[in-house]
Parts: sequence; structure tokens; C-alpha cells
Amino acid sequence: MAKITYIEHNGTEHSVEVKNGMTVMEGARDNGIPGIEADCGGACACSTCHVYVPAEWKDKVPGMEAMEEDMLDFAYEVDPDRSRLSCQIKVTDALDGLVVNLPERQI
Repeated sequence: MAKITYIEHNGTEHSVEVKNGMTVMEGARDNGIPGIEADCGGACACSTCHVYVPAEWKDKVPGMEAMEEDMLDFAYEVDPDRSRLSCQIKVTDALDGLVVNLPERQI
């Protein structure tokens, strides 16, 4: 399990335990975290689970594949250095303490 902290655009923090093998998106969805819509259910077919990963975590999360990069073209206020789709980040013990910031809105 890993403790993941989701920070809403307004600064509200939600820290939850997420089981290994799940995604950061599933952790948000299953714990009712506002700001992650996950319209496609994790199929990497939308951009409604967009998050910002802080620089200090960039090298600790799995790398981005082409499909995710393409879907980020549809996300709101993409940051080329920090934007990720949370459905593509698998939780492992190495992500214990991960913090993700949520955009103002999802598209």
C-alpha cells in the first residue's frame, strides 16, 4: 500500500491509502476525491483524470507512453513537465508519499 495525497486546486488535501497494483486514478475514484472524473474508467481514452506530479516525484513514477502523451493534448492547462493521466500511474510501495495536484477543472 502507498499513501497518496491529492491536492485540489483550492488547496484542500486528501490523503488515502491505495493498494499496490491499483492506479492513482482508481485510488481517487474509490475514495471519492473530488476533481478526478475518470470518465473512461481508466482506459486512457479521455483526459479527465489529469494531475500534476511534482518535480521531485517525476523520476519515481512510471514513464509516460505515447497513448498517454496523445490524450494529454485534450487536458486542461497541461504542464509539459508535470502533467500526467492518473489512470496510467500504477501504485507500488515506491510511490508511498506521492503527492499529486489537481487542475482547476477537467475537460
